[in-house]
Parts: sequence; structure tokens; C-alpha cells
Amino acid sequence: MPESSTAYLADNLIRLLDKIGLSLTQAQPLYQLLACSVLLVIALISFYLSRYVMHKQVLRFVEKSRTLWDDRLVEHGFFNRSAHLIPSLALYLLTPALFEASQGLYIFLTKFSLIYLLASALLAAISFLNSAEAIYNESALAKRAPITGFIQVAKLALTIIFILLSIAGLLDKSPLILMSGLGAITAILLLIFRDAILGFVAGIQIAANRMVNNGDWIEMPKYHADGDVLAVGLTTVKVQNWDKSISTIPTHALISEPVKNWRGMQESDGRRIKRSLYIDIQSVKFCDHGLLEHVENLHILKPYIDRKNNELLDDRKQRALSDDDIINARKLTNLGTFRAYMQSYIDTHPQINHDMTCMIRQLPPSELGLPLEVYCFSSEKDWVRYEAIQADIFDHFLAMLPLFELRAYQRISDK
Repeated sequence: MPESSTAYLADNLIRLLDKIGLSLTQAQPLYQLLACSVLLVIALISFYLSRYVMHKQVLRFVEKSRTLWDDRLVEHGFFNRSAHLIPSLALYLLTPALFEASQGLYIFLTKFSLIYLLASALLAAISFLNSAEAIYNESALAKRAPITGFIQVAKLALTIIFILLSIAGLLDKSPLILMSGLGAITAILLLIFRDAILGFVAGIQIAANRMVNNGDWIEMPKYHADGDVLAVGLTTVKVQNWDKSISTIPTHALISEPVKNWRGMQESDGRRIKRSLYIDIQSVKFCDHGLLEHVENLHILKPYIDRKNNELLDDRKQRALSDDDIINARKLTNLGTFRAYMQSYIDTHPQINHDMTCMIRQLPPSELGLPLEVYCFSSEKDWVRYEAIQADIFDHFLAMLPLFELRAYQRISDK
């Protein structure tokens, strides 16, 4: 208000007290008490009126509305916190009208109302950001591009602005003057906000490149993290491990250290099975007539046996070898035949994705025997069903080994 209005109100009130019979020294304290009472009453009335409007009118509108964004604003207290803006603004504007600038009470009330106004605005803005984040997280885009880190940056920026404006108001200095002095403490600020700065930069790269999203299954052994991402924040990433424990990872570590993200598997048409069956090398031998008679009864293996028998017959004819020449003639082995059976089995398995790589590999032998690796992709990606399919396949292979006169390698202890 103009200074003339301030003097007019104050002079009239003091003149009224003087007519009652109070001296100037007596009227001044009583005037200040009355002025404070007027401010308090106006602030309370404005607060209850604004809260009434928010609770009765706004909430009634929200209940009738079919949209979700206004419900989220209510849940995060945006309207409740906004109700404090009216009384704080009333205090800030009416204080100069009732007190002279030279009075100590004026200085106190001005600074108090300014802090109250700034704090109310800050809390309302934070509630709005929380509501915006909640609304965004309900959309399909949230899983691909989380904004938690950016919301936290916005909250941090608002808090810094609040602190600067509050200090400027308390010291009666321009915020620009305070900001010009930040250069002297830049090193300290960088040290204090190091993780926040690194996390903000990392968050931009993570969001831009879609490196990690909420709900992704990631592995970071260094941080004992192996599970689903719960939230990508400004400074930390929360991961719920499969044992239901929670691991926290610095956000910047996601771009500076190795991370295994299983999203590709989750978005693909299958989940990889890559496990080896170790064969006792001493059980490997050529197939005799009796063994071939047994395995020829396997329907999925018969095409392989017929094709191989024709190849061996052609080879003997080309090399002019007799049927009794067991030294120079090529022969089938029980290991090779079993490997062919394994390949035919997974090629015809109904729960294997046959549009993806599907093969049986013989790996280099080791002290544990000769590994036959099953490399294929289950059409089921759910963990429980995937493990059941994988177990059924290897249960079957282990049970079929004796038919091929093979043994699985097993290290037997001295006990």
C-alpha cells in the first residue's frame, strides 16, 4: 500500500485512542496490539474461507469429475497447501498498512509473512510436482521413460530458490546480490551436490537412451543387485532383488559401470536355455547292432539313423570296404547318436520357440566330462514356467542316457 495510506490508517487509529483519553505513550503499545489482532483475525478469516472453498467447492467438483489428474492433486494435498497462500498473502500486504516501516514489529511481521508466503508456495509447488509424477507414472510411457529424477531436480531447484529468497528477505538484500556471491562457494556447493549433479547428468542419458526403465530386471553384482528396478531417482536407483531385499545403486553408476539389463529377453519372443549335460567320456563307444536296434524305435531319431546308414553305406562302396571291416569303415557312436536325438527332441518340443536359435553343442572336454550344451529359447518367459520347462527337458535327457549306453559324469567323493 502507499505510504500515505499507511500513515492515514495509523494516525486515525492513534487519534481514536487519544480521544478515549490515552496518552501517546499509552496509545502506541495498545495500537500495536490492536493492529496485530486485526492482522490475526484477517489471516484466520482468509484461511478458513480459502479452506472452505477448497474443501467444499473444489472437492465437490473433483468428486463429480471423471478425470484422474484432479484426484491426484487431492491425494497429494495440493489444495490443502494452496489454502495457506491467501492468509500469507494477506499478512504480507496488510502489514505495511498497519505499521510504520521504522517499527520493530513491522520488520518482524514483514519477514515472517514473506517466509510464510514463500513456504506455502514451495509446499504447493512440491505437491503439484508429486501429483504430476503420479499422473505420469500411470501412463504407458512411464515404464519406458521415468521422470522421477527430473521431478527431484525440480524440487531441489525450487528449494534452492526458496532458500535464496528467504535469506534475501531476512537480510533485506537483493537475491541477485546473493547469487553473485555464489562464485566464492562454488567448490563447496559442487562437493555438497556432487551426487545430485552426477545423478542429474546420468538421468538425462538414461532417459534419452532408454538404458534402464522402471520394471526392468537388471544385474549389478558389485552392488548385490539382481532384480526389478523400482524407481530411478536423482541420486539413487532402488532395485528389489528376488529375495525381496532392496538394493540401492548410485544413479551415475548405471552409466559408468557394467549393467546387465534383461529387458531384451522380456521384450523378445523367448527366454534362453543354456545348460550343459556332462557325459562320462569312458562310456563313449561305437554303436553295435543291438544298440542301433533299440534307438531305431525312437520315431524322432529314425530319419537321422536312416540318413546316416545311407551315408555309411555309400562311404563303404566308394572306398570298397567290406561290411566286416570294422577298423577302416565309418561307424556311428552312441554319443553322436544321442546328440542327434537331443537336437530332434528340442526341434519338436512344443514349448521351445523354433523361430530362434535352437542347437546342441559339444563343448571341449574338461575334468568334469564331455559337455553337451542345450542352447535354445523357451517360448515361456515367466520364471516359474521357464524353470519347469528347462527341468523337464533335462530330466528326459538324463533318463534317456542308459538307452544309448551312456553315463552322466558324477564326481564321487572318497566318502
